Amino acid sequence: MKIKHVFNFFLIASALLLSTIGNAEEFKIIQEEKTTLTFSYKQMGVSMEGRFKRFVAQLDFDPTKLDNAKAGIDLDIGSIDVGSDEGNGEVVGKLWFNAKTFPRASFIASSVKPLGGNRYEVTGTLSIKGHTSIVKVPIIFTHQGKVGIFDGVFFIKRADFSIGEGSWSTFDIVANDIQIKFRIMATAK
Repeated sequence: MKIKHVFNFFLIASALLLSTIGNAEEFKIIQEEKTTLTFSYKQMGVSMEGRFKRFVAQLDFDPTKLDNAKAGIDLDIGSIDVGSDEGNGEVVGKLWFNAKTFPRASFIASSVKPLGGNRYEVTGTLSIKGHTSIVKVPIIFTHQGKVGIFDGVFFIKRADFSIGEGSWSTFDIVANDIQIKFRIMATAK
């Protein structure tokens, strides 16, 4: 009797999995008004937050064809918002992001690996202020019909990208760890 229940469970689970795969969608069209890119850091021990107001994201994601997946984001450094006009003017300056010389930052995915369930790991190159580094970004993907939601959080060290030079290169006022958080919403083609 127990074997019959186990067999039925696997039969039902397989049917559900196959129906999900059979209905896989290719998510490509970014909903810019619903997509967000924020960051947080500590300044003198106090948690601070900021965001980028302008960026362009590209996406081509079908959970059944991960080898073909593509993702990228191009940030307008001048659109940074740390919560005040004075702060915004400071962080685009030469000692921080140097937006005149480096007006854009970018992330280009090179691979997507399934981690089980709706979790994935995206590996790619992150370029900020003339410095490039390989990063691994954990993603949670959910979808509701034709809308796909990609949530991710990862950390960088600002020193790896020379964000904060001169007297700002120490971490006694502004911490080295920066958390980057995003939500990309896309519709299926």
